[in-house]
Amino acid sequence: MGEEVRTNECGKISGHRFAVVIPVYNHGAMVKGVVLGAVKLGFPVIVVDDGSTDITPQRVQGIPGIRVITHEHNLGKGAALMTGFRVAADIADFAITMDADGQHFPEDALAMIAAVPKGSKPLVTGYRKQMTNKLVPWTSHMGRRFSNLWITASGGPGIRDSQSGFRIYPLPETLNLKTRARRYQFEVEVLVKAHRNKIAVIEVPVRVAYPADRVSHFHPCIDFLRNSATFSRLIFRRIIGLI
Repeated sequence: MGEEVRTNECGKISGHRFAVVIPVYNHGAMVKGVVLGAVKLGFPVIVVDDGSTDITPQRVQGIPGIRVITHEHNLGKGAALMTGFRVAADIADFAITMDADGQHFPEDALAMIAAVPKGSKPLVTGYRKQMTNKLVPWTSHMGRRFSNLWITASGGPGIRDSQSGFRIYPLPETLNLKTRARRYQFEVEVLVKAHRNKIAVIEVPVRVAYPADRVSHFHPCIDFLRNSATFSRLIFRRIIGLI
């Protein structure tokens, strides 16, 4: 999986400290398996429960090696990520993020880590290779194409998978980007803001699976409108020369 990755008992790789941040909202069916897979990486694991109303709290309770932070109400995926980043920034240089729906293979994070150049702090995103598979929901396939196009128009990086939640974020750099979106739109806004602020964006191929009992909280109509509003704001700021 790329170049050799050197780890030690402190959870460091090649001198960098990593922590895993997993945002969760009503993913009771899959979350325990995802968290256990993340724990195997050997890094601190931070689970942010974004106001779940199902069995999610019970499923993560008592798992050794993790820290659970709970939002009293659902605030959105971006808000959950930012909460996790603030906690991770005290113990890590990078935050590895993965979705709680079971679509990612946690061990693929090692290939993403190996792609980080020495002496650099890029934002690394996992390029999901099997997104043309028949099992992939049309909303995910079309949403990615729409998002990729408008990220470029907004002054962001040319990228193949702008909606992947499997990423490595540099800390505290990401916290200082002054992103405004706090739901799914955070993940596209942060790519644009990172590129504009000279943070390199690197893509690394990763695997993806879509379990039969996967739960998605992406709402095509509502989130399309939210995405459109976010891109309109970013394009306007690009036109008038604001970062």
